[in-house]
Amino acid sequence: MTDDLAKLTTEGNNSGTRSIDESSTEQILSMLNDEDSKVPAAVAAEIPSIALAVEALSKSLSSGGRMHYIGAGTSGRLGVLDASECPPTFGVDPQLVQGHIAGGDIALRMAVEGCEDDGEAGRALVDQLGITSNDAVVGISASGTAAFVIEALQRARELGAVTISVVNNRHTRLEQVSDICIAPVVGPEAIAGSTRLKAGTAQKLVLNMLTTSTMIKLGKTYNNLMVDLKASNKKLYNRSLRIIMAAAEVEEQVAARYLKEADMDCKLAIMMIKSKLGPAEAAAALEACNGNLKQAIRICNQAI
Repeated sequence: MTDDLAKLTTEGNNSGTRSIDESSTEQILSMLNDEDSKVPAAVAAEIPSIALAVEALSKSLSSGGRMHYIGAGTSGRLGVLDASECPPTFGVDPQLVQGHIAGGDIALRMAVEGCEDDGEAGRALVDQLGITSNDAVVGISASGTAAFVIEALQRARELGAVTISVVNNRHTRLEQVSDICIAPVVGPEAIAGSTRLKAGTAQKLVLNMLTTSTMIKLGKTYNNLMVDLKASNKKLYNRSLRIIMAAAEVEEQVAARYLKEADMDCKLAIMMIKSKLGPAEAAAALEACNGNLKQAIRICNQAI
């Protein structure tokens, strides 16, 4: 055992849960819930760093770059999960936000031992992805010691990409290769070293904040509505109708008619209603504003 690992907060022994194996079911659940309740405050303390990351991400993506999550184990799975939710939520190309895990896709379903220690594989992944100075790479590691993630971020940095780390310890090797470090320190886990618990929860909250805030800044919402979704199934069709009704203040029948005319494009339907333009003209107005619906509506209304 190395001194570096022994000193990690995420490897510590939680004095509050030492009798957890002798506790009743309700007591176990209360202990876990008490520990989980510490997570939001730890994330809130990192909002200044998260804000820096969002500014960097929105700059990269608006300039034609991509966002890549790279992690191992639980951290890698959370990155893949967050990336996979961006296309259906915000209507973006699946290549815009990508998630990668040490050990490849098989590691999403089962542990692949030793892959997080393979730094060369991390560097090779970055080269394989064709990372450039336009891109942003987010390395996720609870301990901040996963060689796969560290070397991937180091290689991305060498290529000029923005590097961001999400860790649960201070002053880690991962932080040293990051332009921006987000480090919600949640303390020792209820089960010592099990970072799928509080550390994983903190990471999930941070990743949600990174992509959601970035997409808002890129104009992927109208007020708090996810207007860039495509009505590709019954649930999303009904959600699209509700969004159009709320944003454009129209009845369901009108919303359905415009959604059909817009080829199931929720944002375009709203633009058509608000601007009184046809599909082609409304689409062109949106394109001229880089897809920002609110901006496009304001410009059209000023021109009337």
